[in-house]
Amino acid sequence: MTVKFSLETKRTNPVAIVTGVNGQDGSYLAEFLLEKGYSVIGIVRRTSTDNTERIKGIVSHKHFKLVEGDITDSSNVNSWISEFKPDEFYNLAAQSHVGTSFKQPKLTWRVNAEGVVNILEAIRNINPTTKFYQASTSEMFGKNYDQKNVYLEVEGERWNGKVKYQDESTVFSPQSPYAVAKVAAHQSVQLYRRAFGLHASCGILFNHESPRRGDQFVTRKITKWIGEFKKWAMGVGYLGSTTFNGNELILSPDGSKFPKLRLGNLDAQRDWGHAKDYVEAMYLMLQQEEPDDYVIATGSTYSVKDFLREAFSCIGIEDYKNYVVQDPEFMRPAEVDYLLGIADKAKEKLNWNQKIDFKSLVKEMVDSDVKNAR
Repeated sequence: MTVKFSLETKRTNPVAIVTGVNGQDGSYLAEFLLEKGYSVIGIVRRTSTDNTERIKGIVSHKHFKLVEGDITDSSNVNSWISEFKPDEFYNLAAQSHVGTSFKQPKLTWRVNAEGVVNILEAIRNINPTTKFYQASTSEMFGKNYDQKNVYLEVEGERWNGKVKYQDESTVFSPQSPYAVAKVAAHQSVQLYRRAFGLHASCGILFNHESPRRGDQFVTRKITKWIGEFKKWAMGVGYLGSTTFNGNELILSPDGSKFPKLRLGNLDAQRDWGHAKDYVEAMYLMLQQEEPDDYVIATGSTYSVKDFLREAFSCIGIEDYKNYVVQDPEFMRPAEVDYLLGIADKAKEKLNWNQKIDFKSLVKEMVDSDVKNAR
């Protein structure tokens, strides 16, 4: 059954446009806004195959409308602003994979930088009261960080030392075409805010994951592999008596095989949060009287090895090392080694706080992919 969407609801419901609505963040944000009583226009790029799996629960909602479009087409963007005159505009559309940006730098620039200027120009010229949110990223910091002394109490003993971190004052040093384009977009938002008085804010979001994360990202790549491995292991009667040979797992004694998990840099450290928590922060930014930019992060950092350790422990494997191969194919030409965000500004001004911790996040992702694999 098709539900007819009507903008008559705008008279009583605020209207929000969400680009990239079929992505991880877009799907969670659309659900969040609908629960808040919004009418939501979700923008998706046209593809030859169905790409609405993440939003299947809301596509028939009477206050949700799915629109095909592309932020790199300025006339397309102008038509959305003219027709819907949104109260809020959340730009989550992006070429969002860092590795891909090295192979497709021009496409990454068009989507992640020029597309944002198209939106800002449309808002400025057609409906300047629209509040705008831009999804910035911790990748903009690159190898840069600040340091501060901290005092901790660990097992009853006081400890102090320097901790590396990034916050709103840390200087950007992008290490990929993706990050370069995101810096350009971020600074464009700041310019339009100052020059034209737009209510435009940026969320400098550190890594955020969920069961809806794309499977080309390292966290989901890990948990999806674990789900498939567990299914295979149960199917062949795997009881833990595995021998290892080259790049394959071999089940003893019958010789059944399962390929190892292939990853890149295992030492990279990231501040990982849950996407559900982070979309709430997006919403809170546009509810402020004054626009501004905010770091959204958990304040803790974990390596890829830490994620592996936690994820494998969810299926009873305490040592992941024999199951993983480091593959040069997945190494980046320029790596961001360390990210740890301090979200004190968001906590103070937005009253935002992380609700889902690292262990709960990993377990949710593993449990979901184990269930999916079945």
